[in-house]
Amino acid sequence: MSVGVLALQGSFHEHLAALGKLGVKGVLVKKPEQLEGLVGLIIPGGESTTMARLAEYHNLIQALQNFYKKGKPIWGTCAGLIFLANKAIGQKSGGQELIGGLDCTVHRNFFGCQLNSFETELPIPKIAAEEGGPETFRAVFIRAPAILEAGPSVEVLAEYTLLSNESTKFCSTIENTENEGQCQTGQKVIVAVKQGNLLATAFHPELTSDTRWHSYFLKMLGENGHQSLVPVKVKQDPENSLSSSQIRDLPIFQQTEVLSFEL
Repeated sequence: MSVGVLALQGSFHEHLAALGKLGVKGVLVKKPEQLEGLVGLIIPGGESTTMARLAEYHNLIQALQNFYKKGKPIWGTCAGLIFLANKAIGQKSGGQELIGGLDCTVHRNFFGCQLNSFETELPIPKIAAEEGGPETFRAVFIRAPAILEAGPSVEVLAEYTLLSNESTKFCSTIENTENEGQCQTGQKVIVAVKQGNLLATAFHPELTSDTRWHSYFLKMLGENGHQSLVPVKVKQDPENSLSSSQIRDLPIFQQTEVLSFEL
């Protein structure tokens, strides 16, 4: 059995490579019938409006909602986070259809345009405690969203602290919304969450060689009563034990063999 990666647009090849490093077979998903038999699904980063329109064209929205409602784990990165949110603001004219399920309000373009993309050492206390390795993660934010509000059942896994020069810049992206004026220096913005069988990150773990987020997601396959979905063994990635002083090379993607696992 395999983990699916939505392959309509975006960084799906990089997710396949990360799964392969952990000895897990990834399957590209472009049509509803390709969701059958999958134990989990990753929705990659990309252009959320384009992905939504392609999903509608291929009749995937309802299929993805049904996949979520069956309790199967889904992880959304960047654009995938927007897909999973119950509410998204800052959308393009006409908006986009969402899968929903994640009790969050997401600003689609909180961190600004492509030129505002950045990398940072992001504190990840829970992931580090469960997966080992450094206390921080080299997070890559590319025209990224952020979570403005999260419901009581949502577990916050990572927050980004706005710096003095960022508070004004990023606050300007949410003008004319109900959250206007809430940005200030030192404010923490939610960038990674978990709720039940849903995981979401505003950044791109697939663009680093650090596979701890992928490993964390794979362990979700056995939660929520789906013990039969647990992979017998997830291959340990030696790079995850590197000290925090060692910067990981980008990107990780290589044309390597994708290994399978048995259940």
